[in-house]
Amino acid sequence: MSTQAEIKQQVREFYDQIGWQEVSAGLYQNAHYEDLRPVARDYIQRCHLRVNRHINPGGKFLLDAGSGPIQYPEYLEYSKGYQYRVCADISAVALQEARSRIGDHGLFVVADVANLPFKSDIFEGIVSLHTIHHLPEDEHLQAYHELYRLLTPSSTAVIVNGWPSSALMRFFNPLIRLSNRVRYYFARLSGRPIQSKVISALQNKPKGKKAKGTFTNRHDYQWVKGTVGENISLNILVWRSVSVRFTRALIHSWLGGRIWLRLLYSLEERFPYFFGENGQYPLIVIYKGTLSLSR
Repeated sequence: MSTQAEIKQQVREFYDQIGWQEVSAGLYQNAHYEDLRPVARDYIQRCHLRVNRHINPGGKFLLDAGSGPIQYPEYLEYSKGYQYRVCADISAVALQEARSRIGDHGLFVVADVANLPFKSDIFEGIVSLHTIHHLPEDEHLQAYHELYRLLTPSSTAVIVNGWPSSALMRFFNPLIRLSNRVRYYFARLSGRPIQSKVISALQNKPKGKKAKGTFTNRHDYQWVKGTVGENISLNILVWRSVSVRFTRALIHSWLGGRIWLRLLYSLEERFPYFFGENGQYPLIVIYKGTLSLSR
């Protein structure tokens, strides 16, 4: 079993050497884990912008804990009302890329999200996207407490991670497998090249060493609600309810994919708590101070 130090070194090396290497202008290898096709673009962008609703619109310091290179344009919106965006990341390469995007608007710190080198009560807003799951399991709760510690009173932090398994994706798994199998055999019969992503999906494993990614460990809804929520006020809403595997298999222009995603987004807006609990990617809002929670 890897030690905490070994896990963090693995994560750092992956992002320095692979994840945050540009493969084209403004596009990083890590985008392999996102669906950037035109048919899904509007839905993905609108989900990214949900974060803005749950953080203060402005202030002096916004902390981006595990900032990466701030890789999507919507991510830039989070700090528009702030004097500084403080980017903290374990990867120096990520911070170099982030500096090239935001320049003097940013302050850049190589740091571990579970042990952040800032004094308490200093950030009017905090975002942390797809970061905590890269920590060793016994540091997850510590990371939540660190983010809570750094918030100014009456402020909020938004954390986005994926559940290890979601009821919605389990329900759709047979249809996803069927779609991938049909696409595979249709490509074979027509003599067209078979996309590596389809082959990987059929094999239920990523293709090649680079696609494997790096260490992740995710907790479920009950753990966040019970263990984190025992001492921290929080809400769990939807960030995005479907996985990339779902959209790549089932969402296509010729099947009216944009219409289906608009319908899904509208359902997520109407039932944010249901899709936050049962979808793939929750948006976890933690509150510092005496803010009333709707649930």
